[in-house]
Amino acid sequence: MKKDKVIFWSATIVIALLEGVMPALTSHTELAKQGIRQLGYPDYFGTTLVVCKIVGVLALTIPQIPPRVKEWAYAGFVFNFVFATVSHLSVNGVNALSFFPLVILGILAVSYIYYHKLSIAKNR
Repeated sequence: MKKDKVIFWSATIVIALLEGVMPALTSHTELAKQGIRQLGYPDYFGTTLVVCKIVGVLALTIPQIPPRVKEWAYAGFVFNFVFATVSHLSVNGVNALSFFPLVILGILAVSYIYYHKLSIAKNR
């Protein structure tokens, strides 16, 4: 059980840092705005995305959040990573950066799997 908690929290903290803290601190920079524009999205989309990421990270990391809300947060991040990959492939073509969201999706999958392992163990 302890190993499962360590794996869950390690994966979830990586997601929280990459998808919550980092966007919150860097979304106002010109480089971040250029990245959104390069993909063909309007500036307000970047702001909306950052707000949704922060809310999603809070849902994943606060233990008192209901399981159904956590499920929606996980689903939202899956959509985010899949569509980010499609956007990068469409605009930038096939390169390593285009597949980086899928790497983060793998870390999210670890968090999700261990979230369920822990919730099953807790309900026994």
